[in-house]
Amino acid sequence: MALEKTWRWFGERDTVTLADLRQMGVEGVVTSLHNVPQGSIWPVEDILHVKSLIESFGLRWSVVESLPVPEGIKIASKERPILLNNYQQSLMNLAACGIDTVCYNFMPVLDWARTDLHYRLSSGGEGMMFDLPTFAAFDIFVLRRPHAADDYSELVLHRAEEINRNMSEEQKETLAHNIIVVTQAFIDGVVDTTCIDYKQSFLRYLSTYEKIGQDELRANLSFFLKAVAPVAEQCGISLCIHPDDPPFPLLGLPRIASTLDDLLWITKQYDSPSNGITFCTGSLSGRKDNDLVAMAEKLASRISYVHLRNTAWTPAGQFYESGHLTGSVDMFSIVKIMLKEQRRRRASGRKDSRMPFRPDHGIKILDDFSREANPGYPLIGRLKGLAEIDGLQTAIERIFLSDEKAMI
Repeated sequence: MALEKTWRWFGERDTVTLADLRQMGVEGVVTSLHNVPQGSIWPVEDILHVKSLIESFGLRWSVVESLPVPEGIKIASKERPILLNNYQQSLMNLAACGIDTVCYNFMPVLDWARTDLHYRLSSGGEGMMFDLPTFAAFDIFVLRRPHAADDYSELVLHRAEEINRNMSEEQKETLAHNIIVVTQAFIDGVVDTTCIDYKQSFLRYLSTYEKIGQDELRANLSFFLKAVAPVAEQCGISLCIHPDDPPFPLLGLPRIASTLDDLLWITKQYDSPSNGITFCTGSLSGRKDNDLVAMAEKLASRISYVHLRNTAWTPAGQFYESGHLTGSVDMFSIVKIMLKEQRRRRASGRKDSRMPFRPDHGIKILDDFSREANPGYPLIGRLKGLAEIDGLQTAIERIFLSDEKAMI
């Protein structure tokens, strides 16, 4: 039994259809209810509509990604009680419909960030890249966040000034729009995509965190987990937090799901498999001091869902998405750890032994350049990654079987 092969699908408007997924050998679909506003209860009828549609193609709705945590919960606003109640009810409705894995994140305001959405690789393919000085140039000179310069080293500030001088006004606008709108729109980001003055709207959201540091955000996450994880446990749902992307502070905002210590702390807030981890190799590899193999080994029993992709580093300290097998991540060891954990769960009778994975992001190649897709989600590049990882796990499974036969 291998890890379940899943695919992120963005609903009926996705250019990759469910019929395509069936042909590609995908087993489970990862999706969300994009029509329901953040903070509202997910209606049973809407859940069943999507579930029935997926099942009509011989697939299963494997993972909800995501059931968004509203900003009001993250900042502990006066609306928190009703937002928590709505979240709990959504979990109960999902469970009633047979959905058992829910991915979420606790990143303030900005879910993920890249400074170049069209980074050209030496192969001719196209990925995404993050460059801290370029992000600093956006933060200080384009967004003009108050006191932003205080958050960067002298070296980064010097480089950011140089980058700002060499950018045209059009390039600055594109950079800001990509960071605030383009990368967030398809995951229901906080800024309305129709907002004309989107930078000012974004700054207003950032200002709500002026008195919230790491300790306060941790306290709010702990409060959230103690409220919703028992409901998830009772319903048979695995909640799995997604790591920060990138895994270090940005825009003066705290990050609390970036390191092994962070993730271990999170699992202790409600000690149950229902309070689990989405192990995202791409996000966690965005800082060099994260030892992903050690992290996978120590967190294995609490990993409910797996995102697999690779990153590589330039000599200048930028990281870019490099596909799935090649890069800084030891994908062989990671997949081996996951397969061992799956076998352990099956032997111990755990119900959550399915362990879905998806090829996270992908390199734009071939006909991907002529297809419409969300940033990071090309068809052929992800399909290549799915095939590579499936081949890897098939080989590891054969090794396991050979070792077992040799012991008989």
